[in-house]
Amino acid sequence: MARAAFLDEAVIEVAGGRGGSGSASFLRTRRQPRGGPDGGNGGTGGRVYAQADESVSSLADFALKKRFAAPAGGGGGARGRHGANGADLVIAMPVGTDIYDAATAALHGSLLKHRQKLLLAAGGAGGRGNLTFKSSVNRAPRQADPGAEGDARGFRLALRLLADAGLLGLPNAGKSSLLNALAGTSVKTGAYPFTTLKPQLGTVDLEDYRQLTVADLPGLAPGAGAGRGLGARFLRHVSRTRLLLHLIDAGDADPAAIAGRHDQLLAELEAGGQEELLAKRRLVVLTKIDLVAAKQMPAVAREVRARLATRDVVVVSSASGAGLDRLRARLGRLL
Repeated sequence: MARAAFLDEAVIEVAGGRGGSGSASFLRTRRQPRGGPDGGNGGTGGRVYAQADESVSSLADFALKKRFAAPAGGGGGARGRHGANGADLVIAMPVGTDIYDAATAALHGSLLKHRQKLLLAAGGAGGRGNLTFKSSVNRAPRQADPGAEGDARGFRLALRLLADAGLLGLPNAGKSSLLNALAGTSVKTGAYPFTTLKPQLGTVDLEDYRQLTVADLPGLAPGAGAGRGLGARFLRHVSRTRLLLHLIDAGDADPAAIAGRHDQLLAELEAGGQEELLAKRRLVVLTKIDLVAAKQMPAVAREVRARLATRDVVVVSSASGAGLDRLRARLGRLL
């Protein structure tokens, strides 16, 4: 069976349940053949909630089902019985979903924790039964109200994954390989661009028994700042991270070219107006050092640090495992 596609945007329509109708009933018993009004009120319509569910990983379920309606409230009955309230409808969504009002584009709320609930649509009020209308001047009212309609609203859903750190880089920089090496995941890798076609999450175990969640995004191809390529539209998935790892292919051992790739990565972020990401704390990770002679790499790393004017540079090889423990330790200190 084919796996569901990753979907991080969707539009839905929701409606609270209609309120139940009030009852226009009169008491009729052997002892009271002409008793007074006894019609009860209708029940309140069901409400619609969004609830964060950590077992849901994308918004793919909303590609086919876009309309959700809660049940109506029950009608009122004789002897003053109120109708049952309609059951609430709870819609499961991924943790990290932002919910926007479709009409105003205003943020309605964000689901940031497992089981967090957010009201989307209230149910309609139940109608009043004729018992409610009884008074000193109207002892036998035949009036009863219908139930009110529930709220009807449209929402735009936008998923932003929750992770401690995010991996950014040009295509084929080794992001998926590093995630696999650090987290023991099995993200598809290959020696060609765009192996990663959707965001991936992995959990990294640290020596102090903490765990960190790391997000891997599709590579930022040239022109990503103008919206081209796979990586640009996924950048929001690292907007909630505390640290960005800028992965740079260092396999050619050319400090000038390595620094140039990092500058290109920053330029793509600047072109895309990603000021929030540019302001985040970053750690530069030079990858594929197994392709460089062991004696040569320290000098290459020193020159890259000098060219980038930062000491926040680490070197790793996902293939050989070199530098991975040092990177884990660095992540532990930074996070």
